[in-house]
Amino acid sequence: MSLLIDKNYIKELPVSQDTDVLSGAPVFKGTRVAISTLFEYLADDYTLDEFLESFPSVSRHDAVKVIMFGQDTIAKAFIP
Repeated sequence: MSLLIDKNYIKELPVSQDTDVLSGAPVFKGTRVAISTLFEYLADDYTLDEFLESFPSVSRHDAVKVIMFGQDTIAKAFIP
């Protein structure tokens, strides 16, 4: 199975990656907050508001955009 994701969609994400920041882990642009941290919080039953309180440098808009990207990607992966 191959999954095609529009490169323009990727470019619009509030995500950056730099080997000098968190060893190259994807982070929210302009922060040192790893994208994986958002999903770890949610998996551990924290709310989005609790995540945002813990990481005030991440905007709600950016966090929701990343979550929606994950949702869209999963949906596309299972389209017959």
